[in-house]
Amino acid sequence: MKTTEIPITGMTCSACSNRVERGLSKLEGVSKASVNFANEKAHVEFDDSKIKPADLNATIEKLGYGVAYETANLDIQGMTCAACSARIERGLGKVDGVSEATVNLALETAKIHYNPSQISAAELVKKVESLGYGASVPNEEEPVDHRAEAYRHKKRLFYLSAILSLPLLWTMVAHFSFTEWMYLPDILMNPYVQWALATPVQFYVGAMFYKGAYNALRNGSANMDVLVALGTSAAYFYSVYLTLTGAGHHQGLYFETSAVLITLIILGKVFEARAKGQSSEAIKKLMQLQPTTATVERDGQSQEISIHDVVQGDVIIIRPGDQIPVDGKVISGTSTVNESMLTGESLPVEKTEGAIVYAATINDHGSLRMEATGIGKQTMLSSIIRVVEQAQGSKAPIQRLADKISGIFVPIVVGIAIVTFIVWYFFLTNGNLETSLMSTIAVLVIACPCALGLATPTSIMAGSGRAAELGILFKTAEAMEQTKHIDTVILDKTGTITKGLPELVHIEVADGFDKDGIQQLAASAEQGSEHPIARAITSSYLGELFPAEGFKAIPGKGIKAEVNGKSIVIGTRALLAENNCDGSPSPHVDVWESEGKSVLYMAVDGTYAATFAVADTVKDSSKAAIEKLHALGMQVVMLTGDQPETAKAIARQVGITEVVAGVLPTQKADVVREWQNKGHKVAMVGDGINDAPALAQADIGMAMGTGSSVAMETADVTLMQGDLLTLPATLEMSRLTVRNIKQNLFWAFAYNSLGIPIAAAGFLAPWLAGAAMAFSSVSVVLNALRLQRVKPKTISS
Repeated sequence: MKTTEIPITGMTCSACSNRVERGLSKLEGVSKASVNFANEKAHVEFDDSKIKPADLNATIEKLGYGVAYETANLDIQGMTCAACSARIERGLGKVDGVSEATVNLALETAKIHYNPSQISAAELVKKVESLGYGASVPNEEEPVDHRAEAYRHKKRLFYLSAILSLPLLWTMVAHFSFTEWMYLPDILMNPYVQWALATPVQFYVGAMFYKGAYNALRNGSANMDVLVALGTSAAYFYSVYLTLTGAGHHQGLYFETSAVLITLIILGKVFEARAKGQSSEAIKKLMQLQPTTATVERDGQSQEISIHDVVQGDVIIIRPGDQIPVDGKVISGTSTVNESMLTGESLPVEKTEGAIVYAATINDHGSLRMEATGIGKQTMLSSIIRVVEQAQGSKAPIQRLADKISGIFVPIVVGIAIVTFIVWYFFLTNGNLETSLMSTIAVLVIACPCALGLATPTSIMAGSGRAAELGILFKTAEAMEQTKHIDTVILDKTGTITKGLPELVHIEVADGFDKDGIQQLAASAEQGSEHPIARAITSSYLGELFPAEGFKAIPGKGIKAEVNGKSIVIGTRALLAENNCDGSPSPHVDVWESEGKSVLYMAVDGTYAATFAVADTVKDSSKAAIEKLHALGMQVVMLTGDQPETAKAIARQVGITEVVAGVLPTQKADVVREWQNKGHKVAMVGDGINDAPALAQADIGMAMGTGSSVAMETADVTLMQGDLLTLPATLEMSRLTVRNIKQNLFWAFAYNSLGIPIAAAGFLAPWLAGAAMAFSSVSVVLNALRLQRVKPKTISS
């Protein structure tokens, strides 16, 4: 049982503290929770095998309050396997003031939630260093690529190790019966020459393994370094003993075993480091998108300045072919902009005055003048990078099993190696030290749990990066994993299935009136209204408008105005009757209303002139997207505050049979909860502020990228295109990534499960065990990299 204190923000009275206390007490694994309103802290006793501190924080946030923890992101150097990352996590987790620590072996980073009143980021760095690893706070202004430097260092070590090991390998290969023809210089058979060649490899190149093993054992744990140090030291020091006693002239030495083992393991680390670098390629591509300069208007002149010198409010000139340097609003000009690097959508988007443009997108052919509204970390590109980094740095639930096994795996392997030596030495070979030693070394080397530690994070990195390229942003690894289990998708109607903006879809003009003239009068009359329906009528006419005089809006009924000397009335049939307008409306009115369209009537100088039908039209891709969701086995539900008739009309158009209509914004979360209570795993898809509670309640909340920032902040996944077609692709990317993780875990477990008994049985030479161990790590990473090239079937047609 553990205890923790959580600082809480946002409580305004004792009712708030009581609410938080009740919410925490209901959680499985929490034995006691008390909240002090005065000092704004929650004291919680919990079983960490059933619930994590992060779950406590998430519960407080779901209740509408904040947790006053800060987050420290550290670069970690020196980790070699999953046991290392697990040890750092345990070490940081025991520090007072730390609520959660997640260490990513593949990214070589740590993400720590801590209470700044109890501990500082500098003290967290010291804690990691006390565990035997390097740690530093990333410098955002001048970032240092520790992984690239580590990769170059490992390459240098490999070259040195290979040069010294090749002569020793030559002596080993030349002793096979089928290689008797090979020339072997006598000097290479001298034990002291072999000793001289092997020593730099053992103690200079292999120093990292000794250092890692020492730090691990000093802190009461064991990792891959312990296995490598034990195995290679046994071969090396046994050979030294034979050399000093003179026995090395008469029987085989094993200097080549230790040297070749270290060389192969270092080679595996080089391949692994290179492959891990490729798995985070998506982040690098995103970071390289933003231009370094911008052309701004200052003091009446245009000048080119660094992107870092741009300030909000600057007027920026965008020429044809330019990359847009920051987020902003178009002041003048017309062009189309390629936004594929942010949304994954290949078609250019038309931009005119008032349109929003984003950093790193490309202006196609026209010139634009824009006002800078989002700079630095405020740009959409920076937000995307943060979300992808957050997802790649987080830990999926499926990884917990691998972490638990890695934590106890090395001690178990050491035990198996000891048993192997005892069995061979005392029972199978009657005291043959060489054979017993070689089988023991093979067990130690083949069992290194590198592949196990890399199995999950490399897949998450590659999968989330590829999803980002497709315009799908998973906030966490857990969201990516849990999306696979979704069986019910609840879609908000307005702005999700439909465009969210009413459009004029029908107009029928009475005899004696001209359609173009009627549209001009109607658009002119409605230009003074802010009502969405009025804007639909105004925007439908692209010609010149007349000024409107005597404009009057009648709430709930319509408008009246004088346009070009004519009296115009537009609104309900009751409004026309009140103004003594005669004439018969369109015979299609009943059909339009049954389809959920809003019908307006227009009279000119007291005579009925036209009938308009306005509707929030369905997005072009919605029907195809819903068909693909059904093909994936999803149950699709439409949720809306509209009247049932309108809702059912929209649902028929897109192929949805389950409709929940007339729902108030505050009731949307209740609808999601009802489906969850039926045993369904629910994804809620919405775009508005009023969807935020439902997004938070759902198992997976998905926000349309064209919607409100509140919805995107609340959601687990953001669909950047605002297009439902990316929704089935989201589900498919989750399934593909989880399948890839399971493949990696299976082969990592199978490799160790099969390799250890084969080595213990004496069927695996130590150098072959080293090669196999190196290959296993590389193969896991290469399998994960396949996700970078995947194209979901749901977006390929």
